[in-house]
Amino acid sequence: MATDVVAADPTADTSDSPGGRRALPSWAVGLIGGLALVALWWFVAAVVYGSVGPGQARPIPTPPEVVAQWVDDGLALYTRNFAVTLQEAATGFLWGNGIALLGAALVLVVPRLEGAVMLLATISYCIPIVAIGGLVLIIIGAPASGDPSGTAVFLAAMSVFFTTAVGALLGLKAADPAALDVVAVYGGSRFTQLVKVRLVSALPHILTALQIAVPAAFLGAILGEYFGGVDLGIGPAMINAQNSLNAARLWGFALASGAVAMAGYLAFGLIARFVTPWSRGSAT
Repeated sequence: MATDVVAADPTADTSDSPGGRRALPSWAVGLIGGLALVALWWFVAAVVYGSVGPGQARPIPTPPEVVAQWVDDGLALYTRNFAVTLQEAATGFLWGNGIALLGAALVLVVPRLEGAVMLLATISYCIPIVAIGGLVLIIIGAPASGDPSGTAVFLAAMSVFFTTAVGALLGLKAADPAALDVVAVYGGSRFTQLVKVRLVSALPHILTALQIAVPAAFLGAILGEYFGGVDLGIGPAMINAQNSLNAARLWGFALASGAVAMAGYLAFGLIARFVTPWSRGSAT
């Protein structure tokens, strides 16, 4: 009985879906999803809130109204406020992530510190920001006019500490035991294992944690500005727009803030892709 053997075509495209259709790339799926959200937003603004009473402001403006408000406000309004908030977020990002990475490294060198570091990380994650923000403002005080807010910096650092500490610690503990044994056999200390093996193994986890920390730090800085004491920044600008019932400007600042946070998130994603190609199965 003859058996037909059909050789697999090595050049065949394996990216097609089971139905034989080529799958869309991830960027196309994201673009379609974004356009769908804009269409839904436009529909709700124009239909659900299309007719309001005389003298009443529409709570949800249409996309063209937001764009028109951007043009009317000018670039200077956004750059002036974003410069302060970005400085607060960047400072808090560096402090929060720096302390988290240092704590995770100390745990590997002195294992008895793990309980204290994890307790501190858990407390920073569980305490509501709205509960501690007022206390921080009283302790630190209000900044001078136009200066960054110390409360915003503290809340930005607090917002990123837990994620980075846990992600870095899990990554450092995921090192290959055989590689650690080789360092130990040659007389290496815990610190040598940390530098030679664990840091390389944990680098993808650390960069992922830092990527998540970018929008968290930006959000923490904005929330810190909401507690008052500052006259420049995204928080005060949004409060002023809210008090003046300028929904288009409020939505404009909110969307611009989301775009800035997304840009930072994607930037760290690109850094992780180039710095740790082995984590994605790419050639080094």
